[in-house]
Amino acid sequence: MSTGPDIRVNGRSYAWPERPVVVLCIDGSEPGYIEAAADAGMAPFFAKILAHGTNRRADCVVPSFTNPNNLSIVTGVPPSVHGICGNFFLDPETGGEVMMNEPRFLRAPTLFQAFQGAGASIVTITAKDKLRGLLGHGVEMGPKGICFSSELADQANETDNGIGGVPEMVGLEVPDVYSAELSGFVLAAGVKIMASRRPDLMYLSTTDYIQHKHAPGTPVANDFYALLDGYLGQLDAMDCTIVATADHGMNAKFDETGAPRVIYLQSMLDDWLGADAARVILPITDPYVVHHGALGSYATAYLPDGADGAALAERLAAIPGMMLVLDRAEAAERFELPPDRLGDLVLVSNHDHVLGTTADRHDLSALKEPLRSHGGISEQRVPLLMNRPTDLAEGHALRNFDAFDLALNHAV
Repeated sequence: MSTGPDIRVNGRSYAWPERPVVVLCIDGSEPGYIEAAADAGMAPFFAKILAHGTNRRADCVVPSFTNPNNLSIVTGVPPSVHGICGNFFLDPETGGEVMMNEPRFLRAPTLFQAFQGAGASIVTITAKDKLRGLLGHGVEMGPKGICFSSELADQANETDNGIGGVPEMVGLEVPDVYSAELSGFVLAAGVKIMASRRPDLMYLSTTDYIQHKHAPGTPVANDFYALLDGYLGQLDAMDCTIVATADHGMNAKFDETGAPRVIYLQSMLDDWLGADAARVILPITDPYVVHHGALGSYATAYLPDGADGAALAERLAAIPGMMLVLDRAEAAERFELPPDRLGDLVLVSNHDHVLGTTADRHDLSALKEPLRSHGGISEQRVPLLMNRPTDLAEGHALRNFDAFDLALNHAV
């Protein structure tokens, strides 16, 4: 039975949790990873969900990048409402290209703010620190508010993060940022905190280092999902309602020789319009170049005054490997994006191509395996699983940002 008021956030109503709710965002988890690990006998918790829980597919936000989707999951609404439309963007207020990590870019409250305001205890743990400020925005840190990253877990303190001594509590050293263990640390910390504090809402967000390097069903991928599965099994044994989804999928973006299939947009526009007359922005850009070399399947372009946008869109759409070219208004409507944070054109490549600026601006020397990346429509389909049955009918259209709604309103 509900023990608190229903909470209304961003136009949606959520029931008070009857038991702790854990939402896990498995970064880059295209459909197939979980099933392969379960079929291999390495993921008994996931196997139980697939057989007896809720096993659905959902659409993520396009662009299928980390920041827009994590913020959609924790606000319950698309980027047109919360404002985060990339990892990186051209700030129209300054004209500068910046990371979209600062809370000042967020235009809507999170569920965590609303639930904590009604008395709930909140825990958010992310692998990469780039998300921490956004996820913890508006949450009062302390006994009922914890937010930290495993990347900087050794720097967490009571004042800024609501908790200190995290590595000692978890019993693990802070892992390398380019490792499976960085995600494992997120769940290990979640298990320890659930056992000691039993928060009402917990959000765990991993990193897609493994998915960028290894396809579903490969030994390394199966080992990674076995790692997650073990911790999830412990949370399940604590009588938590658990929902697992993903911020985006992942696809191979290389040819038969292993070379990346790249469309260098800035080079083309420089040839057509003059050097630097247009400005290409790659919203996948973040500090973790070993993952993807800043190459993804979504880009936006700012055109010079007087440019024939329709003619350029037609010309760009004809490039082999290009899926879609839309103007600002079309893209904002189709993908539910904030139009004031988009360029004049939005471009999406095919499932096996990525978009870049110029060849000399992308350092691919750190890519030790053939490129796997994301960002486009081809990476939009993701899992949405829950360790309890649901009252939602089969075929009910779902988004990954329905995760908390599924756990709080539709678990049976």
